[in-house]
Amino acid sequence: MRIAHHAGGGQAIRHRPRPPGAFIIRRAPTHPEPQMPTNDAARRTESRRIALSSFVGSAIEFYDFLLYGAAAALVFNKLFFTDLSALAGTIAAFGTLAVGYVARPLGGIVFGHFGDRVGRKSMLVMTMTIMAIASFVIGLLPTYDVIGIWAPVLLIACRVVQGVAVGGEWGGAALMAMEHASEGRRGLMASFANMGGPAGAVLATAVFGGFSALPEDQFLSWGWRVPFLLSLGLMAIGLFIRLKVTESPIFVAAQQRAAQEQKAAKREAPLVTVLRRYPKNIVLSCLSGCAALVIQSLLATFMLTYATGVGFERSTVLWAQVASSVLHIFTIPAFAMLSDRIGRRPVMIAGALATAACAYPLFALVNSGSTTLLFAAYILGNPILQASMYGPMAAFVSEMFGTRARYTGASLGYQLATTLGAGTAPLIASSLLAASGGGTNSGTVSLYIIGVCLVSSAAIALTRESHRADIGESAEPRGERANEAATA
Repeated sequence: MRIAHHAGGGQAIRHRPRPPGAFIIRRAPTHPEPQMPTNDAARRTESRRIALSSFVGSAIEFYDFLLYGAAAALVFNKLFFTDLSALAGTIAAFGTLAVGYVARPLGGIVFGHFGDRVGRKSMLVMTMTIMAIASFVIGLLPTYDVIGIWAPVLLIACRVVQGVAVGGEWGGAALMAMEHASEGRRGLMASFANMGGPAGAVLATAVFGGFSALPEDQFLSWGWRVPFLLSLGLMAIGLFIRLKVTESPIFVAAQQRAAQEQKAAKREAPLVTVLRRYPKNIVLSCLSGCAALVIQSLLATFMLTYATGVGFERSTVLWAQVASSVLHIFTIPAFAMLSDRIGRRPVMIAGALATAACAYPLFALVNSGSTTLLFAAYILGNPILQASMYGPMAAFVSEMFGTRARYTGASLGYQLATTLGAGTAPLIASSLLAASGGGTNSGTVSLYIIGVCLVSSAAIALTRESHRADIGESAEPRGERANEAATA
């Protein structure tokens, strides 16, 4: 007779001996290394390590991705679209920027599929490697004067690869942190993936801004390339951290349960699960995130061109971005923590309505010509307005889907929002400004922001509160019905 101890306490449980001839088939562990710690202190330590991994990995990926935005505003229109007018070249450069956002849902689908089947961790290693290589190649591309039309074609191809990589990054980073989180801290832990956005922006803007201080001819000949070439070094740092973390315990539990039920071979593809069981969640998660991502994209790219057109020095605008992004790193988790206490919906709806109210004042601050008010516009826009919507977003979107299709569902919903919101915002804003006569005629751009914010507010209002919902495998059988009920 053998004696085993119950996992939840010290009581011994006696098992009858196996009858003669009986045998046991032992399954090899799905994820043998490294193992998630079993005691509370070790789990907390591992949770913090996962949060750091999500933050650093996302920061490096967004450094690469957002670096392109600064280059699109200041360099690509001059080097890759030289046969166009200044305004047309800027619009074309922002068009290539949008291509990366269009590719992001594809990355979410591809990496989400394997992330839901193979694991979150291995996909995050792949996305980081692919992103670094694409960015490094951008730094080596010849310009239009050297190879003609092939220059923008190759630039667009690299941007597509960047979009696919970052499309798979966000969902995995957010889920790894959230699925390791203790009760009542999911919003905070998931927000570490979103904190990577402004951290990457700080790094990209600081590095790009430093090289932009070079004389114009040196900056355009070689200075702009160096920030892209640094991507390989950053990748080495990110991989060193990511390879040491454990797989998501909720994902491992889901895999083990599927194996025990002997349904692994019969399971439908995660994308099919998402489209069949969560179509409403996909639409609402996409529309809910548009406002935050439109503001993020406009401040990161369009406002750079707009402010320099008003008369500000390029370096002044870049440092305003850096200052606001530094604060942004801290306000994102602050709003996420608030959503853990009072709910995702009230925080995000309040942020969207406040952003709509501030659409005109933001441009008025920039139009003033005052450096102080320019900094105030960026600080109001990113660390306060955008963060109030963006901080809770990672958990808000992820909580809409069940474990076995969460990577795919969360990635698809979020990346569709980036395509519809962030990807098209600079192009739409530039076109609206051009149609209004250029200069400081930003009224139509403000109306565009207001409209997006109202749509996002309505979409968020149509969801049900999820900050206290059970997201573990134990909640899965009531199925997917329970998660479908995450929307009204």
